[in-house]
Amino acid sequence: MGNLKNYKLGFDLWGLGLFLLIMLPNFVWFAVPAPNDVLRRESVTPLVDAIAQVFQAVMAAALCAVVNTARDNPVKRGYLAGTAACAALYFAGWIAYYAGIANAVVILALCLAPCGAFLVFALGRKNGIALVSGGIFALCHLIFSIVNFLL
Repeated sequence: MGNLKNYKLGFDLWGLGLFLLIMLPNFVWFAVPAPNDVLRRESVTPLVDAIAQVFQAVMAAALCAVVNTARDNPVKRGYLAGTAACAALYFAGWIAYYAGIANAVVILALCLAPCGAFLVFALGRKNGIALVSGGIFALCHLIFSIVNFLL
């Protein structure tokens, strides 16, 4: 995580933008059901879901409001490319899901790709707080997805 004295409260417009971009398909999904909408099943993992919600909120706050002053400026292109690739895979997953495809590959893409985007972004920003909270969120999100939709 690096030296905590390098962290300060600040505003990361790119962090907020990434979070809103990733959340956009979720807002559409809340309003417009997809065909074969298996994601609307009631969860059988309420404790994992609650833990995921806490760490997602911490991760989002850290992405948007915590800045590591020791990070590289500008962020290296590989991190930007990795974040963009994960976001593109996520949007492709939503396109497939709205096309009626709800198989394991699509479910895992909807689960892992946004987490990957957040984690790669946090790595590029050297934001250990977002990285750790995002990692815990990703693990909980994976457990949720496997147990609720793939088993």
